[in-house]
Amino acid sequence: MTEQQFLQALEKKLWTSANKLLPSLDAAVYKHVVLGMVFVKYVSDSFETRRQELLKAFKDPEDDYYLGDDSDGIIEEELENRDYYTEKNVFWVPAAARWHYIQDNIRLSLGSALPLGGEFKGAGKMLDDTMELIEKENPKLKRILNKNYAQLQIEQNKLADLLDLIATIPFAHETLKAKDILGHVYEYFLGQFAAAEGKKGGQFYTPKSIVNLIVEMVEPYKGRVYDPAMGSGGFFISSEKFIEEHSGKIKDISVYGQESNPTTWRLAAMNMAIRGIDFDFGKEPGDTFTKDQHPDLRADFVLANPPFNQDEWWDASLEGDARWKYGTPPKGNGNYAWMQHMLHHTSPNGVVGLVLANGSLSTTTGGEKEVREAIVKADLVEAIVALPSQLFANTQIPACIWILNRNKPQKGKTLFIDAREVGHMLDRKQKAFDAEDTKALAEKFHAFRSGEDVDELGAFYSATTEEIAKQEYILTPGRYVGVAEEEDDGVPFGEKMTTLTATLKEQFEESARLEREIRTNLSTLGYEI
Repeated sequence: MTEQQFLQALEKKLWTSANKLLPSLDAAVYKHVVLGMVFVKYVSDSFETRRQELLKAFKDPEDDYYLGDDSDGIIEEELENRDYYTEKNVFWVPAAARWHYIQDNIRLSLGSALPLGGEFKGAGKMLDDTMELIEKENPKLKRILNKNYAQLQIEQNKLADLLDLIATIPFAHETLKAKDILGHVYEYFLGQFAAAEGKKGGQFYTPKSIVNLIVEMVEPYKGRVYDPAMGSGGFFISSEKFIEEHSGKIKDISVYGQESNPTTWRLAAMNMAIRGIDFDFGKEPGDTFTKDQHPDLRADFVLANPPFNQDEWWDASLEGDARWKYGTPPKGNGNYAWMQHMLHHTSPNGVVGLVLANGSLSTTTGGEKEVREAIVKADLVEAIVALPSQLFANTQIPACIWILNRNKPQKGKTLFIDAREVGHMLDRKQKAFDAEDTKALAEKFHAFRSGEDVDELGAFYSATTEEIAKQEYILTPGRYVGVAEEEDDGVPFGEKMTTLTATLKEQFEESARLEREIRTNLSTLGYEI
């Protein structure tokens, strides 16, 4: 079975089964219930894998870990030495929090569960205790894990059934590592929850098509990577994959993030922990504008998908803020507040890749035109990408990508990319870029960076700052790339019109026939129109 087939079969099994278990639970709550268990499964399995490695090494005379005869229980004692685990970046999991212990005992706790409305002491309490134990033994996870299973209005046996379901996740494949399998499951669930939650899902999930394209364009190989609206940390995950694919090392980047939603903040932290990525998400969740967790950070790469057209972002304390170098953003729309916050936190050679609503390209209200003009004149806009509709599961607002660069290779030039027709439909509601789409768009951008002529009618155009000024600093790609000429099909105009009018005549006749039929049917019912 190929990797793709294996993962698709796993997705279908987990999502279908999980929905049967908790059909009435709101997706916003459900994601924390499921992903918390998934996290425990991962850390427990990682611990057990390391334990088996040690057991083998302790008994192998040719291994550096060899301990000799086990008659006095030395090996069993050493297997509980946490240093052997932490040295390999494996979380220490105490005995009462290990997966086999939970699965063996969770149903024994069901008999003590109180009726609905009481204080549950059953499966939920056991899961809460498990999370508490893991956090206590691993300071890096402090305040990260979900510990309110006992308070949820869920039948206790359903929690036990869900635990059994997650236990069936297979961690054996010819080419996939256990970490990669669970990471895929985690990412898949996040996407499914985003779709289920609708608009609110966008608070924590950015479509992979957009994340991957920005990462391929920006290329965050080394340095400090910052996301001030990190959601579940999708940009960091794609950065990790990008680095691995290009033979880099994840240790070469430092990850910084901020998120105001406490539960989403925890999701992001779990997402990093699953993959072993070191991170600094601040001391606590907080509003990016009023409680900046990284005030002194100057990142090499800033990657973000902030809330579109945020209307309740302003606070009186932000008046005259040092971040508004290019003009005070309007109080009723946070697009340019986010942009300037990111520029403020960018190093002298840093690059910003962010997703905004298309309105940011052309709006003239509330001083936004003046801010955009100042940013263009400062020669910060390296590229603009118009995205196709239906990339987001939770909004139909047209979106675009801004690439801002404090030290552009091509001074005084901006690449406009019209990608509205790129991609394929995943289903009748959602569109996506495949790997070839992403590669083609990113290669054009890098060719532009290298000074090559990449202009292509209807798709790509390298505009000078003077040309942008003539367009009154409106940055909509369609104004610059033009319209591609349609290929001549060789049919003479007169012949084509004869065919088209004949077809139109047939359609008019069919329309008239259907109208007569509808009138007749309504007449028999006593209605005349």
